[in-house]
Amino acid sequence: MTSSTYLDNKLLLAMPGMMDPRFDRAVIYMCSHDESGAMGLVINQRFENLTFPSLLEQLQIEVSADVPETMVHAGGPVEPGRGFVLHSADFVQESTLIVSERLALTATVDVLKAIAEGTGPKHHLLALGYAGWGAGQLEQEIQGNSWLTAEADDEIIFNTELEQKWPRAMAMIGVNISMLSAETGHA
Repeated sequence: MTSSTYLDNKLLLAMPGMMDPRFDRAVIYMCSHDESGAMGLVINQRFENLTFPSLLEQLQIEVSADVPETMVHAGGPVEPGRGFVLHSADFVQESTLIVSERLALTATVDVLKAIAEGTGPKHHLLALGYAGWGAGQLEQEIQGNSWLTAEADDEIIFNTELEQKWPRAMAMIGVNISMLSAETGHA
């Protein structure tokens, strides 16, 4: 692939019939993609039984009593104990990965403290774990009709209810999900 065909700052949308149930109807924001592999965050799955205040408590991060309600997402099956914050590029630290002019990724406790104190990025999505692919693996899955791609959309990423992200992202690229089949085959 050439650098223009890599999927950084794109959405990856699971096709119906996805063989891996962990990615059923998944919407993944692609943080990085190059010849060595790819990494993204599932943005439409909740990390069950974990709240932002309880996560801060587990990490022994002390903050004021008014911690904002922030959902913790299940970012993917790889390293589920590792945290990532996908956020607007108005918050940048030395360790922040700038993905696009609008979006960045930070994986330090400092961003969690800033969010808890109300000084963090304007928009943010907190995830534990990530989705990862080795060299050429994602390209093979796309050729095998497991995924569609779409432009990253801040409204879908940060402001859409979890269960609406997949159908809205599919509609954004002109796909009528009622017309999709879970069956794959060859003509």
